[in-house]
Amino acid sequence: MTAATLARPAPRPATAGREALQGWCLALPATLLLVAIVLAPLAVVLGLSLTDYSLGQTDTRFVGTGNYARLWSDPAIRRALVNTATYVGLVVPAAVGIGLGLALLIQARRRLRHVYEVVFFLPVTSTFVAMAFVWQFLLHGRIGPINGWLHQLGLGRVDFLTDPAVAIYALAAIGAWQLIGFNVILFLAGLASLPRDVHDAASLDGMRGAERFARVTWPLLAPTALFVTVTSCITACQVFDSVAALTRGGPMGSTDVLLYRIYQTAYQQLDIGLGAALSVVFLTIIVAISLLQVAIADRRIHYS
Repeated sequence: MTAATLARPAPRPATAGREALQGWCLALPATLLLVAIVLAPLAVVLGLSLTDYSLGQTDTRFVGTGNYARLWSDPAIRRALVNTATYVGLVVPAAVGIGLGLALLIQARRRLRHVYEVVFFLPVTSTFVAMAFVWQFLLHGRIGPINGWLHQLGLGRVDFLTDPAVAIYALAAIGAWQLIGFNVILFLAGLASLPRDVHDAASLDGMRGAERFARVTWPLLAPTALFVTVTSCITACQVFDSVAALTRGGPMGSTDVLLYRIYQTAYQQLDIGLGAALSVVFLTIIVAISLLQVAIADRRIHYS
């Protein structure tokens, strides 16, 4: 090292203000995109929910919380809330429980593991509008093969999509079928990330089967299970395509769910103000469910 090099002054560190400015400049494109596609539309929906705007109407009045008051007095909307809660309560436990069970079975296999992963993931990649014709045939009250099997077993035929007492359960079975494959992949990823030495130590301690799962695997898999549960709840709350393709909210409103009710209110009845208010309530419910699940589970989950 020469004397000239030693005499050269060290470069001055960037000031805090310059670093902050550089950080804002780097975050600006993502921030503008977030505002444009998420925050601005939310603000517009919230503003419309406080008016009596109808599609094509030129004269719009500010009604404040009038639309929200109409929500609680509308029996169709109350019925949609109950149907959505029933659907979520049926789909989420089935999709999470069966997905976890299948993931454990697939992980234990050494041969054809990737084949099973592809097979169970196929429902996620399929377009439901196309699959709706298949489900309509399978669940048909007269010519459907499922009713044919029930008849062979000596049981009565069931009108899965036209009986008000059964239709929501049929849609829940279809919804669980759609979600299970995605949950299997998530659980397999979570199982693959678990430390192998912990399982080896548990095996040396004599833990086998259910005991090792309850004491070792499940606590380590809890963060993945929380993520799967939250995403399954959000997806189940957003059910629309199966209702629109198979039942259109019927029979007798037994499958009329919140998202389909929003569509009918805003785009068929052209009551944009009431539809926007219902959208705000729908978004609030999803956020509340997610925050509640995270708050409860965080007390019992260890993040390694």
